[in-house]
Amino acid sequence: MSHDAHPPEAYPDVSIIPFGGKTPVIHPSAFIAPGCRIVGDVEIGEDASIWYNCVIRGDVNRVRIGARTNVQDGTVIHCDSPGDRADGRPLEGWPAIIGEDVLIGHMAMIHGCVLEDRAFVGLGAIVMSGCVVESDAMLAAGALLSPGKRVLHRQLWAGRPAKHMRDLSDEALIDMREGVEHYVHNAKAHKGAVKAAAET
Repeated sequence: MSHDAHPPEAYPDVSIIPFGGKTPVIHPSAFIAPGCRIVGDVEIGEDASIWYNCVIRGDVNRVRIGARTNVQDGTVIHCDSPGDRADGRPLEGWPAIIGEDVLIGHMAMIHGCVLEDRAFVGLGAIVMSGCVVESDAMLAAGALLSPGKRVLHRQLWAGRPAKHMRDLSDEALIDMREGVEHYVHNAKAHKGAVKAAAET
C-alpha cells in the first residue's frame, strides 16, 4: 500500500497511535468507526471497513488489511514478535496479514496469522499464531483454530478445536461475495452518518 495516511481528525472518537516509529496508514476511502483503537505498524486498504470498537495493535510486528475487507464490531487483531527459531517462532515472528475481500465477523480474535483473499472468519472465532485460512475458505462462528493449522481452499472448519467439516458449495461462495459487497456499501452509509453526527 503506497497511499498516504489519512489525518486523524477524519475519524471521530478513534485512537490512531504511533508506536515504535510506525504510524498507522489508512486509505482515505476506508471506514474507521468510532471506538476503534489502531496502534503502530498497521496498514488498511481501499474501501476496507473497521467497525465499532475494534482494536488493531501492530506493536511487536505488522498488521496488513487489504482492500474491501471488513473487520466487524469488537474484533481484536494482534501479531507476534520476531523469534530466533529456538523458541519455535519464525525469524520474522507472526505478523497478521489479511488479504482483500475478507469477511471477519463480530468479536473475532485474529492473532499472528494469514487470512488470504476472500477468506471468512465467523462471529466470535479465534485464529491463533501461525495459522492460514486460504482463499474462499471459512472458519465457522465460535471456532478455535489452534496454532499452525491451515484451512484449505473452499474448506469449512468448525469446533473448538476446529476441524474440517466439509467443502463449501458454489452457493456459499456467492453468499460470501455478496457479504463483501454489502459491507462496502454499508460502510459508506455509516461513514456519512458518523460525519454528520460529528458536525452537529
